[in-house]
Amino acid sequence: MPAKTHVESFDLDHTKVRAPYVRLAGRKATPSGDAISKWDLRLVQPNQQEIATAPLHTMEHLLAGYLRDAFEGTPANVIDCSPMGCRTGFYLTLVGEPDADVVRSAFLEAMQHVATHDGEIPGCSPERCGNWRDHSLHGANAWAREILDAGVIVQETIALP
Repeated sequence: MPAKTHVESFDLDHTKVRAPYVRLAGRKATPSGDAISKWDLRLVQPNQQEIATAPLHTMEHLLAGYLRDAFEGTPANVIDCSPMGCRTGFYLTLVGEPDADVVRSAFLEAMQHVATHDGEIPGCSPERCGNWRDHSLHGANAWAREILDAGVIVQETIALP
């Protein structure tokens, strides 16, 4: 039986977007009226590339802290940043509805840190991570540099007809 709930990302024409980008993927309000925004942080072109699990996993661990730091002083607070199952990017969930340029700037700042991070991967131990052996700092650094070199744009939603 198909789900009754509409999933926005299934209506996005993945053949027409141009990665890397940031894109507002949805808005909701809590019962108390707080705004929640969901952002598509697309790293690579859908259906043409994907990031292997080890570097993507490391990027997830690094972005968990670096994105929170990058949004300090803005009207938004990070709830979560989770990798997409297709391994082409992340979904970023925020309290607040910042302008796309604010999200792009914070994402670029965080990715600069991922590109240059050396040393320990935060939360990379059997006690803190459910798959702690599946990491690649070198891979995360390289992907972050490649994404930054490609230039991150603000992408409008291109819906399927």
